[in-house]
Amino acid sequence: MNAVRELQIGQVKVSPALVLAPMAGVTDSSFRRLIKELTGVGLIVTEFISVEGLTRGNLKTHRMMKFLPEERPLSIQIFGYDEERMAMAAEIIEESGADIVDINCGCPAKKVVKGGGGSSLLRDLPQLEKILLSIRRRVKIPVTMKIRTGWDDHSINAVEVAKIIEGSGGNMVAIHGRTRMQGYSGRANWEVIAAVKEAVKIPVVGCGDVVNAQQAIERFAETGVDAVMIGRGAIANPWIFHQAVDLMEGRTAYQPSLAAKHKVLLRYHELLRDEMPERALCGKLKQMCGYFTHGLAGGARLRERVFHSQSIHEIFDQINEYFASMIERSVPPDVLFDPQEYKHQHARDPKTSEFARGVDVGV
Repeated sequence: MNAVRELQIGQVKVSPALVLAPMAGVTDSSFRRLIKELTGVGLIVTEFISVEGLTRGNLKTHRMMKFLPEERPLSIQIFGYDEERMAMAAEIIEESGADIVDINCGCPAKKVVKGGGGSSLLRDLPQLEKILLSIRRRVKIPVTMKIRTGWDDHSINAVEVAKIIEGSGGNMVAIHGRTRMQGYSGRANWEVIAAVKEAVKIPVVGCGDVVNAQQAIERFAETGVDAVMIGRGAIANPWIFHQAVDLMEGRTAYQPSLAAKHKVLLRYHELLRDEMPERALCGKLKQMCGYFTHGLAGGARLRERVFHSQSIHEIFDQINEYFASMIERSVPPDVLFDPQEYKHQHARDPKTSEFARGVDVGV
């Protein structure tokens, strides 16, 4: 039997070596617990949190940091520019009991870059180093960074940045295989990720365009990375981590039935309903349904009906009717998921698109 890959980040053991990517507006506690319940994920990273809000006592920001024991091991990701604020935020995170603090040096969103955080730090390496050294002096838990390959195609500097991270006491580097200027277009460059793995001794986590379990296994073999991080692929297929572990252990990857796909939407609602009012809950369910039903026969019609629903009751009337009809007609549950069509469809709808808003969706 093949062995499940494991990863050591400082004193934190990650098994299997599969990571749920930080995704703004997606990886809140409810979604993280949903993924954890479906098994197979080794480490979970929160959506990014502003150090300004965190260090100034903003209640909404502090709520974003909330997590439950079953989410462990958990990494809380922060973004900002000022090294003192970043270090203060890292101390707050350590005091919260989080296992790891992660520094966002990859978000391409204009509002983040304008403030000097996210991927803008790839053009300000002295400040990047200063931030990491400041945090490293103040906390004992592992400190990691998530970066991109560079600012643009003319400034690919991921190897240089990774060496700075290693030299400044960072415990791990995760690399999204695109530049800041690419945003989420084009293809992830895993050759750069492989070059970083060759250049440093700290763990290297690769991220980008992993939309099925077989691709995750291939990335390990092709690049030698210590772990694979998955974002959008886990929204469309929350069983992707379970399936990857199956392949690691030499089994056929689990394929969820239509009933299981129906059940996961119901479970997501259960996890969400204690966290937010109905209006916000409706929006979250519409978002999840939009991502989750791409690739399913008749999914476009369901998404349209759900989007125009006015209440939780109406949303689930549409969802329940859809799955009952699919199961009655014995429609196969495993229609292939096309990531390019998925991106294209979401980019056309600014009301539901994380891509259109330019947030860091992790892959």
